[in-house]
Amino acid sequence: MTEANERLRSGSATLHDVAREAGVSLATASRVLNGSSRKVAESYRERVQAAADRLGYSANLSAQATARGTSAIIALLVADIADPYFGEIASGVAQGADEAGLVVTIAITERDTDREVRLVRALRGQRPRGVILAASRTAPEIAPQLVAELDLVTAAGGRVVALGAGTDTVRSVIIDNRGGARALGTALAERGYRSAVVLAAAEGVLTSDNRVAGFTEGFTTAGGEAARVYRGAFTRESGAEIMAAALADGVEPQTLVFAVSDVVAIGAMSALRAAGREPGTDVAVAGFDDIATSRDVTPALTTVRVPLSDVGLETFRAATDPDWTPQQLHVEVQLRDSTPPLS
Repeated sequence: MTEANERLRSGSATLHDVAREAGVSLATASRVLNGSSRKVAESYRERVQAAADRLGYSANLSAQATARGTSAIIALLVADIADPYFGEIASGVAQGADEAGLVVTIAITERDTDREVRLVRALRGQRPRGVILAASRTAPEIAPQLVAELDLVTAAGGRVVALGAGTDTVRSVIIDNRGGARALGTALAERGYRSAVVLAAAEGVLTSDNRVAGFTEGFTTAGGEAARVYRGAFTRESGAEIMAAALADGVEPQTLVFAVSDVVAIGAMSALRAAGREPGTDVAVAGFDDIATSRDVTPALTTVRVPLSDVGLETFRAATDPDWTPQQLHVEVQLRDSTPPLS
């Protein structure tokens, strides 16, 4: 039995063993397995990965962090991983990490700044290569106590990216929530709708507030009125609850319901059916995000398409590429059967 195979039995194969097994230099093996940005020929990459798999090699993340200043970890902070919005963003981050040989750690913030601060403080112990803040915030600027923790990440060699406004040391990836909602409001007013009910998250959640403001601008400018706003959360259950509250107050036929996310809109459609109303027939419903389910529900949901997986991949690139420059992330109105034109 070879020395490498003996170490394999004990689970302690080294990078030297992998390089020897693959027939490549130690430097090449390191570039493949330690997340180097330097390119390695695909044939070498496959040989190294196959050798690592045979030997049961596992990178020592602590040793990597000591040698490089950062580990092979990307930390992704989201509000709610059960929400398909964050799930699709996470898939884009994971795609980029997989291609780069990095590992993604996901933490749940529940949109709580104190919790976010505690999580970043704990994650700093892993010396992450990058930290991505993807959760919706309740203030235009990052909270000072969180900025202090993020500055320590940067000082240790990591890079921080925010989905939304950043700082001098935090890169920013922007989704045009307001512009997309404005275009949706305009398009639906042009379809003949004149009265709208808005289902939103709590006041102060920036993603929701921007979508409400944009929709109201577009809808009213094009001749509609959106006088009633009901507030809850970014969940299906909340969508059903606040839709029920709106129905209790009275919703006339040919009213348009705009929900600030597809998940909320799907909850609203359930509440409408429970009340004997038919979405897309006597009450129109529209959402935002274009998650996969929005195309599968009946009637198919009118929404604003956000390329969420691409958003995640873009945040990953911002967190890892020193030469990254901001890209325009295109959003697009998708008109479907839930908002038929009024004759």
